Amino acid sequence: MKSALRWMSAALVATGISAAWSGHAFAEVKIGVTVSATGPAASLGIPEKNTIALLPKEVAGQKIDYIVLDDATDSTQAVKNARKLTSEDHVDALIGSTVVPNSLAMTDVAAQSITPMISMAAAATIVEPMDAKRAWVFKTPQNDILMATAIAQHMANHGVKTVAFIGFADAYGESWFKEFGKAADLARIKVVANERFARNDASVTGQVLKIMSQNPDAVLIAGAGTPAALPQKTLKERGYKGKYYQTHGVANNDFLRVCGKDCEGTYLPAGPLLVADQLPDSNPVKKSALAYKRAYEGAYGAGSVSTFGGHAWDAGLLLQRAIALALKKGQPGTPGFREALRAALESTQDMSASHGIFNMSANDHAGLDQRARVMVEIVGGKWKLSGD
Repeated sequence: MKSALRWMSAALVATGISAAWSGHAFAEVKIGVTVSATGPAASLGIPEKNTIALLPKEVAGQKIDYIVLDDATDSTQAVKNARKLTSEDHVDALIGSTVVPNSLAMTDVAAQSITPMISMAAAATIVEPMDAKRAWVFKTPQNDILMATAIAQHMANHGVKTVAFIGFADAYGESWFKEFGKAADLARIKVVANERFARNDASVTGQVLKIMSQNPDAVLIAGAGTPAALPQKTLKERGYKGKYYQTHGVANNDFLRVCGKDCEGTYLPAGPLLVADQLPDSNPVKKSALAYKRAYEGAYGAGSVSTFGGHAWDAGLLLQRAIALALKKGQPGTPGFREALRAALESTQDMSASHGIFNMSANDHAGLDQRARVMVEIVGGKWKLSGD
């Protein structure tokens, strides 16, 4: 009898432990992540993936589980990843993807599964105009118009009257041409050429010859990552002597490595993170930018920090705040919790991050202002805060 009682007691204890762990597993907050860790945008996606590994595994006493997938810079794969994460893994939120086409393709999945999504791509069309679908989508990079305005102002200040545009033949290039066109008009700068190229193109000679036939004062290259070096290197080879501008899509060391001396003197707008050490102490973003820089370089080595990883870090900061609030209103793994997360993200105010100060609202799911940009020049193969 005593033996039987001991067995029953042990069984009850084991069952209790099993139930407790089962309940704990169910209560985990699951974050699904898809990044372009391979393919043309790998130089952007790899630091994002690396940054996810640095995010906290517990928030407000709740375990956080990150499920990270690679979409290979392919929008079809990004959608497959998003569907798997929402329908099979039952994640509470999505982070991704790295590039604009992938992020745009994922928005339908986010809305259909009522899962809040934070994109790490720049185009305003990811979150604008606000509608029932985009109500579930947020993003951490600066809007293109914020950066395009900085470029146009810099051009005007340096006597640029005509500019040629060459950008990706996808949603990133389209968004940049649209937004820069607005900024150029306001600055009274004439756009004299509009050329496109694919992320995996091996030559842009035809496009460059058309640009040079217009003899523009400056060229704006609207690409991201290492593929954006191709037009610039081709222009240099053909002897173009005007001013060169790139977008914040090239703000990483892999671009500097691939472009080499051909990018000397190039201007671009970037998040403060890119030159965090050079910012004056009065800059409101310096402290939070340096906090990420120290965390990343502490894990991956001096000089390894990337602005693109910063977008993943900022997504993590937004979710940390939102999770703490949502846990007061719902149980992870339920539609109610996902709605509480969405509402908490939308209520973000005065949150310092690696790229700026976030202030979200029902009509603004990007939340950054002019504090999220600086003008940078490439000097001696390094990023230098521009003084003009």
